[in-house]
Amino acid sequence: MQFLGLSLTRTKAVVPDSLSPVFSRGGGWWPMIRESFLGAWQRNIEVDRHSVLSYCTVWACITLIAGDIAKLWIRLLEKDSDGISTETESAAFSPVLRKPNHFSTRVKFFEYWIISKLVHGNTYVLKERDNRNVVTALYVLDPSRVTVLVSPDGSVFYQVCVDYLSGVTEDITIPASEIIHDIMVPLFHPLVGVSPIFACGLAAMQGLKIQQSSTKLFANGSQVSGVLTAPHAISNETAERLQKHWEANFSGEHNIGKVAVLGDGLEFKPMTITAVDAQLIDQLKMADQQICATFHVPGYMVGIGPPPPYTDIQSINLQYYTQALQNPIENLEILLVEGLELPRPFGVEFDLAALARMDTRTQVDNATKGILGGLFKPNEKRADFDLKPVRGGDTVYLQQQQFSLEALSKRDEAGPAPLVPGPGSAAPASDTPTGEAAEDKSLEAARVLEFLVKAKAMGLPVLEKAA
Repeated sequence: MQFLGLSLTRTKAVVPDSLSPVFSRGGGWWPMIRESFLGAWQRNIEVDRHSVLSYCTVWACITLIAGDIAKLWIRLLEKDSDGISTETESAAFSPVLRKPNHFSTRVKFFEYWIISKLVHGNTYVLKERDNRNVVTALYVLDPSRVTVLVSPDGSVFYQVCVDYLSGVTEDITIPASEIIHDIMVPLFHPLVGVSPIFACGLAAMQGLKIQQSSTKLFANGSQVSGVLTAPHAISNETAERLQKHWEANFSGEHNIGKVAVLGDGLEFKPMTITAVDAQLIDQLKMADQQICATFHVPGYMVGIGPPPPYTDIQSINLQYYTQALQNPIENLEILLVEGLELPRPFGVEFDLAALARMDTRTQVDNATKGILGGLFKPNEKRADFDLKPVRGGDTVYLQQQQFSLEALSKRDEAGPAPLVPGPGSAAPASDTPTGEAAEDKSLEAARVLEFLVKAKAMGLPVLEKAA
């Protein structure tokens, strides 16, 4: 059988007749309605995933992480005999890294990859191969339409439902070798990931409830609900008449500012606490902080709280990278190497320079220090700024006054250095050179004399040789 250019006859014999899905609940690991505790759904305490995703802080954290990882340029590396990895091109592997499939760009492909992982806890990527058995396309599948299966001997398979966009025209069971499975947090099962929404769903629902309550309050002209009380008993007809009169004249956005005149001892008593009494802002802030902590995103990066007191953007990016980005990026690189079945010398790496792309000051400072320290060639760093190479830029430079420890040790063993001749002192006749050597010696003496004159003018002590 041919499927996406891959012959499945080599795996058909090992697929057992009975496969059991991994632990699931409600038709899937993450049903649409999630119970925060046993019996919560029956008590109307529920976490709806679609509602949670509509909360601004959850949306901001997910899109921030996915967008920042997706914008990183992915490089194909080849390791040489010295163990140094350099960027390279390969007719077999480079095309699928630049264009994963026929409908997605590289940025949108990895963005959807990370979003699927953060929202559902799992990302399933289907491989497409050519006649050479080389992976030529990758498709991120809908996690809700994929089921992980385990055979009695421990082999892993994936049941994939119809997905016309990725070329799956019928429900099919695929061996694990044809699926790249990126797991968020295997909290309950090693093959099933759990989304951060599992931990921050209640906080998001709390924030939504607060916003909905505020919306109703402002839709009612910022007027809280209440009761009209009378000092004596009144009939039902009178109570109904007063209620209709009050709702018609003193509620809604068109009745803001009207004055109610109450007689016969009637009194209005609010039933709902105000936003100030409920500490609305503090409650929302607490919910937002809990969500940011769950996604490991610094709050100030999604508009929650002020930034740290230091202003070094490199330190800010480093904190954000180590907390929220490093783990998914490292995992992506490993999965791509294994999923594309790259041979030994090749590897995959995301270029982290894009995280500081707008921080030109830090980039220039690091490039300058690296060149002066003999770490980079000038043309290497010029290429990072899209500048053409210059003559002499393919050489590693180092300042002349720097000496190796070995040279300094030999100098110390040889004893103190000879004194520098002072101005006006004559060299011994036997040491006087002739010809070109004399010219070079004279030029050197002139430079030494100029240095000594400047040193004296600046008040620096100069050790001169006695005449």
